[in-house]
Amino acid sequence: MTPANEVAAPQPKRVSVVIVSFNRAERLRQSLASLGDSHQILVVDNGSRDGSPALEAEFPASRFIRLPKNFGLTKALNIGLRAAEGEYVLLLHDDTQIRGDAVSHLADFLAARQDVGAVAPQLTTEAGEPAPQIRPLPTPPAPDPPFQPATGGEEVTAECVSAAAIMFRTFYLRALRQIDERYGVYGSAIELCAQVRRSGKKIAVVRDVKAVHYAVPSPLPRADLEGDRAAGTAGFLGKHYGFMSGLLYRIKTGLAAALTFRFKVAAGAFAGQKVDGSAG
Repeated sequence: MTPANEVAAPQPKRVSVVIVSFNRAERLRQSLASLGDSHQILVVDNGSRDGSPALEAEFPASRFIRLPKNFGLTKALNIGLRAAEGEYVLLLHDDTQIRGDAVSHLADFLAARQDVGAVAPQLTTEAGEPAPQIRPLPTPPAPDPPFQPATGGEEVTAECVSAAAIMFRTFYLRALRQIDERYGVYGSAIELCAQVRRSGKKIAVVRDVKAVHYAVPSPLPRADLEGDRAAGTAGFLGKHYGFMSGLLYRIKTGLAAALTFRFKVAAGAFAGQKVDGSAG
C-alpha cells in the first residue's frame, strides 16, 4: 500500500510508438495529432534541419530524442526501442497516419494471437485505396521483390510487410537485443520479418485497421538511398543465404553500377556503404 503522503509512480502505457523522423515536420505533426496521447510516443529525430524538433513544444506528451545527424533508420530505431516502456511496440514512419484507437486494436490482436509475431494495419493511400504493403522476402534469384497491396480476407498473412507501420511484442524485440545494424535506411524491416518467420510465427495484416501511408519521397539524396539499398540487400542475402550469395549480388550490382557511373550504388554494393557514410 502506498503511504498517503506519497504519489504512486505512473504505470507504463501499454503501447510504445517509435517514429523515426527526418525533415518532414508537417507530416510528423499530422502523425502525432492522429495518434493522440493514449500511448507512449517516442520521436527519434535523425538530425532534422526543418524545424521538426520544435514540435516538442506542440506535443508535450511525446518524447523527442534528437540525434546530431542522420544515422539511418536502423540505428535510430534501436535508440527508440531502448526507451520503449510498453508491452507492445509500433514502429511507424513519419509519413504514416494512424489513430490511437487503431493502435490499441493492433495490440489487442497480438494479445489474442500467440501464433502471430508481428501485425500491421492495412496501409491505404490518401484516397483510401489499398497501398503497396506486402511482398516475399528477398532471395538470391529475386533480391528486390515488389510490394503489392494486402487484399483478400479480413486477415492477410505475408512473408514481409512495409516498415511504414508494424507492431511487435516488446519482449520479442528485447530478445533480439537490437535490430542488426549492418542495415542503414534499408533492411531493418526485412530483417525483422525474416526473424519473425524464423521463430515460426506469422506476420499478419489486419485489414479492418487502417493507416494512411502518404509515401512522401525521402529528403535524402536518391543516389545515397540507392547505395544504402544495395548495401542492405547484399547484407541480407549474405546473412540469410550464405557468404557466396551476398558476394555474387555485390559483384553483379557493383559492376553494373560502376559501368553506368552510379558510384554511390557501387560503394554500397562493394563496400557496404550506408546512408550515414559508414560501412555495414
